[in-house]
Amino acid sequence: MKAMIDHVDRISHSLMGDYELLPDALCLQLLDQRLNIRSNSAALLERLRAYFAHVLVPPDDQPEAEVIAIERDVVDLKHAFTDWQREPGKTGRKDAIHDFVGGRLVRKVRTGMLFLQSQHRLIAAGPCLEHDNQVINFVNSQFLNSFQNQGYLLCHAAALSRDGYGLAIAGLSGGGKSTLMLNLLEDEATRYVTNDRLLVRAQSSTVDAVGIPKLPRINPGTIVNNPRLHPLMDQSERLKLAQLDTQALWRLEQKYDVDIGALYGPGRVQHQTKLQKFLVLNWQHDHAQKLQVMPADLEHRPELLAAIMKPSGPFFLDADGRFNRDDALPHPAAYLAALQNVEIFEACGRVDFADLGAVCLNELMA
Repeated sequence: MKAMIDHVDRISHSLMGDYELLPDALCLQLLDQRLNIRSNSAALLERLRAYFAHVLVPPDDQPEAEVIAIERDVVDLKHAFTDWQREPGKTGRKDAIHDFVGGRLVRKVRTGMLFLQSQHRLIAAGPCLEHDNQVINFVNSQFLNSFQNQGYLLCHAAALSRDGYGLAIAGLSGGGKSTLMLNLLEDEATRYVTNDRLLVRAQSSTVDAVGIPKLPRINPGTIVNNPRLHPLMDQSERLKLAQLDTQALWRLEQKYDVDIGALYGPGRVQHQTKLQKFLVLNWQHDHAQKLQVMPADLEHRPELLAAIMKPSGPFFLDADGRFNRDDALPHPAAYLAALQNVEIFEACGRVDFADLGAVCLNELMA
């Protein structure tokens, strides 16, 4: 144990350098899990304070975890890193890892940001202000770890709650789950649960669903087609993009954060719900047939189940101190068991957000 801690301490010192932490800390709470954030940068803490405003609680001297974010230049520790193989269908290099006794370093290939994941220390180091979204993701990874270690399964899905009952929405990347979810928030009875990461766990006759405190990150196509989101983009740019054909517009990748409280009003975020129905988007913009929504059986539709399951990623550390591997795939049987009391639906045919929104509100969430 001492050797393990020594390794972690040495790398921690290299990442933190001589930078001094500010005395103030942010404390976030998601259900019963509390997490502190400390930093040497007041500007970063203020930015994170605004981002996580809806889950901020008074400081806690004994949180379940503490993340330290060090604002500094890119750190080169001279370690050999191995590329983390991405999920099928994903291209390009994103993460690289270096495992050592007691911990794992994760390097973001594009930005050079370094993250230390271990049972004893959690550190983000590098230009954190410039890449604050990566710090936010690292913070949320700790919540994901905690809930997965309590038996929750990770789903690649958005989710909403209406009167305490939840609808999850899955689909291939770019399939429109964020657009549909934000359209459904126009109904004031709905509450935002999550945009992209949903945790589910079966109880005796119900299914608990938990979303992480991460704002929706959307592409230009979602903004152009939703008047409520127009303030997120300069008007001249939005009008120019509106001239593109539908498929070209939806292929654009440029992320914008959606502040749910600012755009939809206070009290519209609820990170826990009982999951009643799961909708999988299996539609196309150029499909000849009109939209259809029908029940589906995941046991006999593995391609739909694949759209729901989500690997845990390079930051996952189980309760016994074992790190995840990039060839560790989700277990379909576990998801089938967890979702057996959830009604599954498939949307197929031609993309039609207006019609599908009406089906969701009048039937699936009624």
